Amino acid sequence: MTYNIIENDYVRDILDEPRALEATLRGLGLPNSLPPILRRLEGGELRRVVLTGMGSSFYALHPLHVLLTSQGLTTLLLETSELVYCLARLFDSQTLIVAVSQSGRSAEIVRLLDENARRAPIIAVTNTGDSPLALQADSVLLTRAGQEFSVSCKTYVTALMALRQLGSLLGRADPEETASELAQAAPAVRNYLGSWREHVVELAACFEGVRHLFLVGRGGSLAAVGTGALTIKESTHRHAEGMSCGAFRHGPIEMLGEEAFVIVFAGDEKTKALNTKLFKDIRQKGGRAELLGKDAELPSLRIPPVPESVLPILEILPVQMLTLALAAQTGREAGRFTLGSKVTTVE
Repeated sequence: MTYNIIENDYVRDILDEPRALEATLRGLGLPNSLPPILRRLEGGELRRVVLTGMGSSFYALHPLHVLLTSQGLTTLLLETSELVYCLARLFDSQTLIVAVSQSGRSAEIVRLLDENARRAPIIAVTNTGDSPLALQADSVLLTRAGQEFSVSCKTYVTALMALRQLGSLLGRADPEETASELAQAAPAVRNYLGSWREHVVELAACFEGVRHLFLVGRGGSLAAVGTGALTIKESTHRHAEGMSCGAFRHGPIEMLGEEAFVIVFAGDEKTKALNTKLFKDIRQKGGRAELLGKDAELPSLRIPPVPESVLPILEILPVQMLTLALAAQTGREAGRFTLGSKVTTVE
């Protein structure tokens, strides 16, 4: 079957990811404003770290949440919309806020700045240096993705990169070692995207007849699981759900059938065997499923082997290809908004 892949600015943004990652890594360093915050955290003056964002910016915080919690920090992962209205008591001098927003001016982020009123120090990760978030934060890590057409793709992967480097600073790891690992991201992404058309065609054929799409994983893979499902919905108008592998066993597994498809993220070594078992169980029950990872059967779902710090960046790439594949099945232009907008300005 022949598939019509419309090569628009969304596709060009995806193909620009290696450059965006390289530019972001070059620009990452230790901002002069960050050491005083780190001293407050190490001295116990800051007792908790609140990680917050919306959409893909929220999901991008999953790997940092896992990393900081594993290193003994008290870490809360909260959507900004919930933080500002339901958990506002966290705005105090004992809380450190890490806020992620590609635009730095979405409605919830502006509300956060107003509600916080500089009570809690804020570390911002944003792609927009003149945004309210960047101008009002106590410290800023700026990504260098450049202008983006619509759906978050290169801003998402560059945010993951910046957050991993921030994690090495907050968690007392070696930032130079982390930077060395992150330097492997752009070449690995470039390697995978070198066959992007073949990936799209393969996925378009594999996912024929699918109405119910599930993306499942654990730990740091929840970043790609959540962002992937969101990206599929907004870029193709097809329904997808992202959840943990454990959650899938608690009910959604009953939906297995010809029209349901499950992508299981193999993830890091700690839970890889457990995730692979779920994949095999789905197949054994007659369900349609594929594994996404370095040992995937399908080349389009097979990612180059990289350090664990880089894995979340690579995991989103096959899902981006899938958005193009699902759009190509119906001749749709992937990534073009019809009801929403690039920046959400209404709560």
